[in-house]
Amino acid sequence: MSAKVCLVTGSGRRIGASIIRKFASEGYAVLIHVSTSVEAGESLKSELIEQGWKADVIRADLSSQDQTNQLIETVENHPFVQQRQGLDVLIHNASVYRQTPVEDLTLETMRFLNRLHVEAPLQLSQGFVHLLASVNGSIIGMTDTSAGKAWEQLSHYTSSKAGLRQLMFNLAGEYAPNVRVNCVAPGAILSADWEHEHFNKIVESIPLKRSGDPGDVAGAVYFFANSPYLTGQELFVDGGWALNSS
Repeated sequence: MSAKVCLVTGSGRRIGASIIRKFASEGYAVLIHVSTSVEAGESLKSELIEQGWKADVIRADLSSQDQTNQLIETVENHPFVQQRQGLDVLIHNASVYRQTPVEDLTLETMRFLNRLHVEAPLQLSQGFVHLLASVNGSIIGMTDTSAGKAWEQLSHYTSSKAGLRQLMFNLAGEYAPNVRVNCVAPGAILSADWEHEHFNKIVESIPLKRSGDPGDVAGAVYFFANSPYLTGQELFVDGGWALNSS
């Protein structure tokens, strides 16, 4: 029987790469999507193939509607998908995370984040729903723990992630019963280059008294992908941070 297939957007590095490794280690054929991190994606592919797992890299700029359509066509015709006659897991992970004071926030930046976090996931979900439905697959949106909170200088990021969260909930209702849709919301897992001091302060307030590991997130994603009676849910992978944050 052909291997199950998993596609993770933005998966050349960091959390996306960890998700890819998890699914590959569980016997999935994995499709590593990259935009600019081509070298990292190819390195990850080589690492997995050396371990006897099935992996390939697909490059597309998700800020482009045309390139996103090309990605859909490439995946539809990929040997992994053709052999499986379906796509088992689609993970919307591609993201950009940078601070911008609201007084400096441009509509161009806002449109870019909405494109990456909302429009591209919708386009991909619509494009792959028939492949997902054919194998009772699932979609997982990578959200965050910002719901209902005001994160300083991140209004563009948190509002577009809120759009992704709501989109996933709506798709969960509309794509049932053949496709399940859930969200995984990482907390303090990996700090960005610009937030090390702030990140360390957050870790001090986390009940489990440590930052998370990308593997913690990958495990949660894999859990949703293989839980046939769960849809329309969001799981915080945050060490209990949400208990004390406001």
